[in-house]
Amino acid sequence: MNAPVQRSVFSTHDPDEGLAVLDDVFAVRGVRRDPEDGFAMRLGATRLGPLTHERVRLAGSSAAGRTDGAGVLRVCHVIGGVLRATSPGDRYPRTGPFLFPQRTFTSWWEDLETVTVSVDPAAVEERARSLLGDDGFRLVFTGIHPVSPAVGRYWLGTVSHLGRDLLPDDQALENPLIRAEIARSLTTILLHAFPNSFLDRAHDAPGPSRRTPAGLRRAVAFIDEHVAEDIGTAEIAAAAGMSVRGLQAAFRRELDTTPTARLREARLDAAHRELEASDPAAGATVEAIAARWGFAHRGRFAAAYRARHGRGPATTLRG
Repeated sequence: MNAPVQRSVFSTHDPDEGLAVLDDVFAVRGVRRDPEDGFAMRLGATRLGPLTHERVRLAGSSAAGRTDGAGVLRVCHVIGGVLRATSPGDRYPRTGPFLFPQRTFTSWWEDLETVTVSVDPAAVEERARSLLGDDGFRLVFTGIHPVSPAVGRYWLGTVSHLGRDLLPDDQALENPLIRAEIARSLTTILLHAFPNSFLDRAHDAPGPSRRTPAGLRRAVAFIDEHVAEDIGTAEIAAAAGMSVRGLQAAFRRELDTTPTARLREARLDAAHRELEASDPAAGATVEAIAARWGFAHRGRFAAAYRARHGRGPATTLRG
C-alpha cells in the first residue's frame, strides 16, 4: 500500500489507438463500430496501491464489445451517455454504481462517460480475512448491484470525495499512512456494498443485529433496477414475492418508510445525478430532467428535491 501514486492521461481521435488502450486497461475486445463515424477518447487514471480511479470518455458513434472481467473488481458509475449489457442475465442500472461481472460479458455503449474504481481482488480478500479473523476465507462476489440504495449512495459519495478531494492532493498522498487508510477504507466499503461471501459470513455471525429480510431486499433491489420505469407498489410487491400489505408492513417495520416513498427518493436521487452531469448551455433544463424521472410539477419537484438534497435543482444544474 506504500507504492507511489501513479497518474496518467490519454486522449486520441484515432480509433485504433483508442481501442488498443481499451483492451489494455479495461480488457475490452472485439469492438464493433461504424468505421465511417467519428471517434474520440479521453482517459484519466490515478493508481494508489491496490486501487485505481479511472474516468473515461468515449465520444462518437455507438459501439459494442466483449470484456474479460475475470479476476477484476471494477465498480462503474455512468455519468453521461448510455451503457447497456447485452450478455444474457446481465443488467446495468441506468444510474447508480454497479460491479462489473467477474467473467466475460458483452456491452453496448454510446457517447459514454464513466467513473470506475478498480481494486486488486487479493487486497479485498485480505481485508475480508482480517475483518473475519479467518486466514483461510475465500471471497466471492455474488451480485453486481449494491445491497441497498443507501449503501449505493454511500459508495458514490465516497468515490466522489476520493476523486475530487483526496487523489488530487499530492502533499497528503506523500504520507504512506494516508495512502494506506484510503485503500483500507475503499476495500472495506466495497466488501459491504455488493453481495458477497464476506457479507454472508458476517450476517451469520452471532450478535444483536439481524439481516434485512430477503423479501425486503428483493423489493429494494427491484426499485433500484427499475427506477426509470412505470412501476408502483403492486409491481414491487410481486417482484419481492410478497403481498402489498406485507410489503408495506415490512418497509414500515424495517426501514421506517413506504415503498412509494422509497421509489420517490430513488427518482429524486436519479434526477440529482442527471442534474449534476448535465450542461444547461447544451439545452438541459430542470423541467425536462424532472419530467424524465416522473415529476410533472416543477414547484413540487423543487420542494421535494430541496428537502432531500439541501439546495434547489436549478442550483445543481448550474453547477
